[in-house]
Amino acid sequence: MDTSELTALLTPEGLRLLDETGPIASTDDAARAVSRLRAAGHSPDLVSAVVGQARLRVKAATKFGPFAERMLFTRAGLEQATRLSIAARHAGRFRAAGVARVADLGCGIGGDALGMAGIGIRVHAVDADEVTAAIAAYNLAPFGDAASVTHARAEDVDLNGTDAVWLDPARRTAGHSETLQVSAAEWSPSLEWVFELLKAKPGGVKLGPGFDRAQIPDDLEAQWISADGSTIELVLWSGSLAREGVRRAALVVRGNDAWELTAPADSPDVEVRELGAFVHEPDGAVIRARLIGEVARALDAGMLAPGIAYLTSDAALTSPFVSSFRVREQLPADPRKLAQALRSRGIGTLEIKKRGVDVDPAVLRKKLSLRGDESATLILTRVGSKRLALLADRV
Repeated sequence: MDTSELTALLTPEGLRLLDETGPIASTDDAARAVSRLRAAGHSPDLVSAVVGQARLRVKAATKFGPFAERMLFTRAGLEQATRLSIAARHAGRFRAAGVARVADLGCGIGGDALGMAGIGIRVHAVDADEVTAAIAAYNLAPFGDAASVTHARAEDVDLNGTDAVWLDPARRTAGHSETLQVSAAEWSPSLEWVFELLKAKPGGVKLGPGFDRAQIPDDLEAQWISADGSTIELVLWSGSLAREGVRRAALVVRGNDAWELTAPADSPDVEVRELGAFVHEPDGAVIRARLIGEVARALDAGMLAPGIAYLTSDAALTSPFVSSFRVREQLPADPRKLAQALRSRGIGTLEIKKRGVDVDPAVLRKKLSLRGDESATLILTRVGSKRLALLADRV
């Protein structure tokens, strides 16, 4: 969306037309909507904006639920936005720390600011991109004076009167649709500026989950977060928002439920042991936080192989921090022999998991030519130079 399209959309006519158009879920539906709206005499800018927003609202439902039906987006802004359920958890931490006023620096379309304003925190949202700031202002308008939006660089904002800061540095090239990741040296605001600010103000900074751990300051709490099986972000917390004695945390969210593992430092891995009755795959947040050892000890498990994030045990235990599988048997790792073994067992539905081996599950699936009514999980990994193919069932 460019400025002319946004200008056309942010009018009573444009917003009414967007609501009347309703959801657009497919390319064919979009083409029909464009033809219909153009035939009705609407301008190209307005038609483009309305159809684009109607499609984005459908995609946004996975992050914002029913709220998406009354929000505006850019494609890039939606891709980078914090899902509302996670934003609510961030906001809850600010409230628990007694924070009443937050500066959201790099607010994007306003996902995290929505979470803060929604629980009564006064939030000043700031974005350096004019179109994105205007969209954030629209999305936050229902909160009245509790939420304000400014088009400005984070570095230029007066932080007097704010209790804490929330930062989401731009880690991609500028734009509202296709964007590319840039190196940390090109982030805006810079990482150096962000860390200096977090020394002066309590706050949090949202980063990608693969952020270089060597750059994490020792005085910040590092919290990796996964949602419904995907590791989505790393948040570094400072000041009163960082919990005493916690420097590593893995927050695992599934639906409305959440579990958290915390530690004062990285947890050393447990010893390697022979394959047992169960194999456990730690959640991505646990792996990123390097807390596999904490989970292993709770499950009375060992590492299946050095440096590979699979655990094994004989104890019939599991936890929210792992996916657990009961091992049926070990099969030949050779694709031809593996295919024969699976067919002889009537397995037609197969989940393929792999770590430590160079295998493309989609390519392998074609080679296996699965047939049958049974289902199972295939775990592919290695111990030293030996490949393992384990047939298992989810616990």
